[in-house]
Amino acid sequence: MTTTTAQTRLIRPCTAVWLVLVALTGVTYTVGELHLGGLTAVGFVLLTTLVKGQLVVDWFMGLRRVRLFWRVVLFLWLAAVGASIAGAYLLGLQ
Repeated sequence: MTTTTAQTRLIRPCTAVWLVLVALTGVTYTVGELHLGGLTAVGFVLLTTLVKGQLVVDWFMGLRRVRLFWRVVLFLWLAAVGASIAGAYLLGLQ
């Protein structure tokens, strides 16, 4: 009897992505609970948010295999939201 690759995997790829999303959410929650601040902490949280958003776009919205144009559009939207948040944070520092 032959085994397929689906039978030999420990967990499915979408489950692994979900676990990564949960772990990153836990890390950013911990940053907030520890009251960490400053440019480094905010930059880390924004970068984590971009990574999480891209994972959602690729895996859970199913855009992993679409034309590059649509992936770039959604990445630019995520980047614009992140840039707006970063801009608001930097304006609040002044």
